[in-house]
Amino acid sequence: MTSLHADEAFLGHYQLSHDPFAPRVPGFKFFPAQRKPVLGQLHHLARYSQLLLVVTGPLGSGKTLLRQALVASTNKQSVQSVVVSARGAGDAAGVLRQVAQALDVSTAEPNAILKQVVQLGLTGQEVYLLVDDAEQLDESALEALLALAAGTPEGRPHVFLFGESSLIAELEQISGEQELFHVIELQPYEEEETREYLAQRLEGAGQGIELFSASQISDIHESSDGWPGTINQVARDAMIEAMIASRSAVKRPKMGFTMPKKHVLAISAVVVVAVAAAWLIPGRSKAPTTAGAPTEQAQLPLGKPTPNVEFANSGQPTNLPMVGQPVMRGPLAEEAGGISEGDDGVPVEGSSATPPTVTTTAPPAGVPAGQPAAKPAPAPAPAQVATAKPAPVAKPAAPAPVAKPAPAAKPAEKPVTVAKAGATGSSWYSGQPTGNFVVQILGTSSEANAQAFVKEQGGEYRYFKKVLNGKPLYVITYGNFSSRTAAESAIKALPAKVQAGKPWPRTVASVQQELATTR
Repeated sequence: MTSLHADEAFLGHYQLSHDPFAPRVPGFKFFPAQRKPVLGQLHHLARYSQLLLVVTGPLGSGKTLLRQALVASTNKQSVQSVVVSARGAGDAAGVLRQVAQALDVSTAEPNAILKQVVQLGLTGQEVYLLVDDAEQLDESALEALLALAAGTPEGRPHVFLFGESSLIAELEQISGEQELFHVIELQPYEEEETREYLAQRLEGAGQGIELFSASQISDIHESSDGWPGTINQVARDAMIEAMIASRSAVKRPKMGFTMPKKHVLAISAVVVVAVAAAWLIPGRSKAPTTAGAPTEQAQLPLGKPTPNVEFANSGQPTNLPMVGQPVMRGPLAEEAGGISEGDDGVPVEGSSATPPTVTTTAPPAGVPAGQPAAKPAPAPAPAQVATAKPAPVAKPAAPAPVAKPAPAAKPAEKPVTVAKAGATGSSWYSGQPTGNFVVQILGTSSEANAQAFVKEQGGEYRYFKKVLNGKPLYVITYGNFSSRTAAESAIKALPAKVQAGKPWPRTVASVQQELATTR
């Protein structure tokens, strides 16, 4: 599903009060047991360590949640927390400006800020300086924060940086051989913690963990590698895929051979006209009016043509015998015009909504259908015309079996002309390294929709088929990346329309596992 009212449909289908997997949910305070020792370690180091403290983890690892917990667990009477964001202000001037404003310092310089910290210390207040998105800090900002963390003999703020692991290399380059900072690396959730996390997210939105089966929870944990931010994306995507599959199952009509009523009426009309035409063919012998009067066998005059029927868009005309063969002309053709429609009553792509145009040309009579006229047939001898006794009335020949309009009888015989790319896509995924990443764009129950999307976007877009709740689901992905970071960077460069569907990176190994299950 793309962004076309996806949120509204998602919330309504599951009867959710809000999106439980949004990045920021007010009032959500999940904190697993493994993070509690980390929180305690931060408080301990802030009290006894003189080093700048660094908390690292990949995007969506819960760094911001830990920072919020650190602020919430401090004593507000003795600690003043200053939260700074490096996003959009990653140089020294931008960071120091935010700190000075929070501490009510007129000059945004390290010395002026340290003097204010010392003054607050005299009143019994410590200063916690916490920086989010610290991987976006440049070298000048990191040097300024290291200077603040070193402080003066009279006092210093406790500086915490929350960022991705690339931050460590920058700090090591600045520090050289000096020990100026301490690093704490966050660990991913265990599977049981993932289950508890999902349960609390769903309960906050008015539902429960029963929306996911045990196998789905295991798949979510494996696909997300246990990082909460990715858990949100994978879980939301799984719920939307299930919603699409269930709705498609309800809306999809049952396949069968029941013909629409208007098609039955059109065929009935053709049969009636064919029977009438058989009776009214010119040249049919008439019954004698008086007993004993000789009768003659009906002879088609030489040179009177039988029709040569030519269908539009065909290579050459097709000869058909005249007697007993109905010709679909204007009104009948219009009546039977819907016979090439699909199951929904909509003309199938690549077919015409009206039957082919019929034109007639005439080869000589007596020539078998499909053969050229060779020589005129000789006139019958007189002995073959008259008989000794009255011949019985020539019974009308049984109408030749009406040619059943093949397109009308089997509307499914003209399939949608769409290239079958599923097998090619599946083989592509099987040949990629399991450690690589792709970006999952969306899932749809219609292969035609998936093919149309891939054709429209082009480039590195492709799709594969999986089975969800017993129904086929076609999952569209983008690119092939050697790391999750590269995949996340590629997402930011996607068109806004594609980004609106909230794409997320996943491992090729997880795709290969789904393909193996589908087989």
